Amino acid sequence: MHVYHFEVNIDKKEFNEFVQNHPYCNLLQSYQWADVKENWDHIHTGVYDENHQLVATGLVLIKRLPLGFTMFYLPRGPIMDYKNKPLLKYYFSELKRIAKKRHCLFIKFDPAIHVNDYKSNEYNENRYSDTQEYIELFKEIGAYHHGFTMQISDTVQPRFQSNVYNTEEWLTNLPKHTKRLIKDADKRNVKIITGQLELVDQFSRLVEMTEERKGVALRNKDYFELLLKTYPQGGVIFLAVCNLKELSKGVHERKEILEKEMENTPENAKKKIRKLQDQMNSTLKDIKEFDEMLQNMEHPQGDIAIAGILSIQFGSTCEMLYAGMDERFKKFMPQYKEYVENFKWAFDRGCTWSNMGGVEGTLDDGLTKFKDNFNPMINEFIGEFDIPVNKMLFKLSEKAYEMIKKRNSSE
Repeated sequence: MHVYHFEVNIDKKEFNEFVQNHPYCNLLQSYQWADVKENWDHIHTGVYDENHQLVATGLVLIKRLPLGFTMFYLPRGPIMDYKNKPLLKYYFSELKRIAKKRHCLFIKFDPAIHVNDYKSNEYNENRYSDTQEYIELFKEIGAYHHGFTMQISDTVQPRFQSNVYNTEEWLTNLPKHTKRLIKDADKRNVKIITGQLELVDQFSRLVEMTEERKGVALRNKDYFELLLKTYPQGGVIFLAVCNLKELSKGVHERKEILEKEMENTPENAKKKIRKLQDQMNSTLKDIKEFDEMLQNMEHPQGDIAIAGILSIQFGSTCEMLYAGMDERFKKFMPQYKEYVENFKWAFDRGCTWSNMGGVEGTLDDGLTKFKDNFNPMINEFIGEFDIPVNKMLFKLSEKAYEMIKKRNSSE
């Protein structure tokens, strides 16, 4: 007989140490993620065994619904050995008991269980053999599975994500065209700088540009500041910057050097003349590009931020949460260089993987195609489950959840 003890106020250090050292470690189940989700109430739950060892944790976010009702949500949680049936049953029976006191209609959870992993160019539906076993275990505790959905919008957390793993070959295995695009960025003197709060203004501007271009609502400066303040050790902003004035000056100087070389080259040195003419054509093309860009910019002083990423390391994981780019600098290929620098940063800090975020399950969207440039693995998660707490109102609760989900992206 297993003797367990349930707690709703686990110590932060103990909670995070458990999550960080667990195979299901995830940023969304870190203790302080509750501070990021300001519009939700929360409890930090956990289970101790007879030896007073923590064996399960769960950050439970609590959303207030109309008429005094609530919903409980455990993003990528709880953290435990799901195949330990007595522990699984005990955790959710205790959580359900607390949920009833909080007038909860249903408990939603989407555990970080992978049901398939494959290279993006090796799409398959060969889910792991224990997939159904997990679903049956959750059914036994009264959970309804939302199925193997395919669209990002079908679930709160994406069911498919594009992830780069820390292997010895990850850098050498990058596609040739990605390496070429990074060289293109180098030729335009694109540099990568890292920082935190001091870079938020520039990063926010790039995200706003991306929002306008794509017609989507992402997040604002206040939210980015909140993330960085909440994770002062793991939060980072990568900015790709360039100096247009220096670039323009450099190509104009190069033009003068080439002109002198061409003047001093004998007419019979046809091979050299051809080579110099090709170099001149390339330089004139650059002059035209850079000078036009300078004319279209109000105050192009010093380094200009042209692309950015905000990432957070938690335990051995790295989540690349938000990205933005100034479309005027698309030809500079800044995002290729900064993504690779982000991976290097994460792996240097001991991360197992660096997650680029969700993709559609069909793998035919623009996000997937861009992320494919980094030779990622596609992780397929098991999906969402609901446990009705108030069975009579469960159908109503599903409708309420759909309303919440539509609003959730803006919160």
